[in-house]
Amino acid sequence: MKYIDQHVHSTISHDGVSTFEEHIKGAKERNVEEITFTEHYDDYTGITTDLKTLDVDNYRREYLKYKDDSIVKTNFGIEIGLRPESFELITKMVADNKFDFIIGSSHITCGKDMAYDKSFFDGLTPHQAISKYLNEVLCNVIIYKREFDVYGHLDYVIRYIIKHYGPVMTKVDYMEFRDLLDEILTTLITDNKGIEINTSGIRYGLGMCHPNIDILKRYKELGGRIITLGSDAHRVEDLAKDFDAAYDMLDTVGIDKIAVYHKRKPEFVKTRSL
Repeated sequence: MKYIDQHVHSTISHDGVSTFEEHIKGAKERNVEEITFTEHYDDYTGITTDLKTLDVDNYRREYLKYKDDSIVKTNFGIEIGLRPESFELITKMVADNKFDFIIGSSHITCGKDMAYDKSFFDGLTPHQAISKYLNEVLCNVIIYKREFDVYGHLDYVIRYIIKHYGPVMTKVDYMEFRDLLDEILTTLITDNKGIEINTSGIRYGLGMCHPNIDILKRYKELGGRIITLGSDAHRVEDLAKDFDAAYDMLDTVGIDKIAVYHKRKPEFVKTRSL
């Protein structure tokens, strides 16, 4: 079975481990026939950090230097950390570049990067922290209409809930956050945007993909049809990691096609005939 991985990071991203060349050369032995590189683009304005916003021009130059579709087909994508206060910067960056695929994500939330700044959780219960996160996701999907194609790892916050509070809450429970999640999903569907199944949750010890199966099921129930599949690999060993688990998840929900993006347009392919 051949895989298409639409969420891959190289060393161009601040947390990448494998180079473009390593991903491209390592794809064949992992049955990967197509890769979309989606380097991190986050606006760190107002954040105390040594991290820098991605130089997209440099990213493009390096990508084109190693692109070789005779080895494996590659696409030029990006993962944008959406922030309401970064609208003008992000809008301009997207307008100035021709990407194949754009993942919108929430990393910095309410001015805090929860992966590095535990103060995001100060004074909050796990329920309140998740609500805070989902409210900003909702704000992003309302504000950004042309700047992303799918929302990545929609329940990303649960990684850090578990790290911060322990296993008091092990998933973003759909019923507990139904109103917020339904509004997010309905807005995405209305705007013809999709969600990503991100298999990294399994690698990070959550025992499930992002988002969890109940959220995926609700997206389908509401009429959503655009699903992409990505490993969120930062090292070549993780290319297409746990994709079979993602396909089982899709089978359970009754989804038999995934979307593959080229030039910001989705093409739908059967999940079991890639």
